Amino acid sequence: MKKYIPTIITAIIVVTLSALSIIFYPPSLSENQVDTLIILCIICGSSVLYCFVVGELSRNNSQMDKLWSLLPIAYTWVIAGKAGFNPRTTIYAIIVTLWAIRLTSNFARKGAYSLKFWTGEEDYRWRVLRKKKGLNNRFTWAIFDFFFISLYQNALVLAICLPSLVVMESTAPLGLFDFLATGLATFFILIEAIADEQQMAFYKTRAIFYNEGKTLDEMPYPSCLGFNTNGLWGFMRHPNYLAEQAIWICLYLFVIGAGMTNYYIFNWSFVGPLLLILLFMGSSIFGENVSSGKYPRYKDYQKQVFKYLPLRRFNPDK
Repeated sequence: MKKYIPTIITAIIVVTLSALSIIFYPPSLSENQVDTLIILCIICGSSVLYCFVVGELSRNNSQMDKLWSLLPIAYTWVIAGKAGFNPRTTIYAIIVTLWAIRLTSNFARKGAYSLKFWTGEEDYRWRVLRKKKGLNNRFTWAIFDFFFISLYQNALVLAICLPSLVVMESTAPLGLFDFLATGLATFFILIEAIADEQQMAFYKTRAIFYNEGKTLDEMPYPSCLGFNTNGLWGFMRHPNYLAEQAIWICLYLFVIGAGMTNYYIFNWSFVGPLLLILLFMGSSIFGENVSSGKYPRYKDYQKQVFKYLPLRRFNPDK
C-alpha cells in the first residue's frame, strides 16, 4: 500500500485542480469559438469511429497511437485559422507541430506506420491487456476498445489542445508567460527527444545481442538488465513521460498570458493537461508491472530511482 501513496496523492491533486478550474472559470465561449469547437468535435468524432472500426477489424489497436501526434496539428491550426492567425494561437500551433513532427518520426521508426494504414507495429500494452481476465473475449474487449482506446483517448487529445481555443480571441499582448510557455515547451520537446533517442539506442544494442542468440545473463551491462539505465534513464524511470506531460502544462501558460484565468491559474481548459497526468500515471504503473515481471533487477531500479525526479542515479552494485 505504501508504494501507492504518491499515486493516490497525485490523483487527489489532479482531481481537485480540475474541479477548481471548472468552478472558478467555467466555459464561456463566443460564437466564433463555438463554431471552431464544432469543427474540432467533428474531427474528433470521425477519429473515434475510425479508430474503433479499423482497430476491431484489423485486430490492431494502435490506430489511436498513430493519430495521437497528428490530431493536435489539425486542432491547433484550425483554431489558429479561425483566430485569424493571431500571434498567440499561431505560436501555439507551431510548437505543437514541432512536437508532433518529432513524436511521429520517433513512432515511425518503431514500424508503427505502413502503406497498409491498418497495419503496423502494435503497442505491446494492448497485446498484454487483451490476455487479461475480463478482457480476453471479443465482446468485453470491444467495449474497452470503444470507450477507452477510441473514445476517451481521442477526447483527451482534443482536451489538451483546448487552451488554444480559450486564447483565440484574447486581445492581451504577448508577455512573460507567453515567452515562458514557448521556451519551456521547446525545452521539454528537446528533453523528450533525448530520452527517446537514448531508449532507441539501448533497444537497438540489446536487439543485436538477442539476434546473436544471447540471453540477458550473457549480455554486457546495461543490456543484461533488460531495461535502459543510460543517460536520463539512469536518473528517472520515465524521462519521456515527464517531458510529455510538462510540454502540455507549459502550453497552458499561454492561457495565463492571455489573461483568461481567475485566481492566477484557473481556467476550465486546464482540465485537459491535468487529465493527461492521470493517463500517464496509469500507463507508467501498467508498464512497470510488466517490466518488473520480466526483469529481476527492475524492482531494484524502482527502489533507487524516482519516476520523475532526477535526485538519485541507479547503482547496479546495490
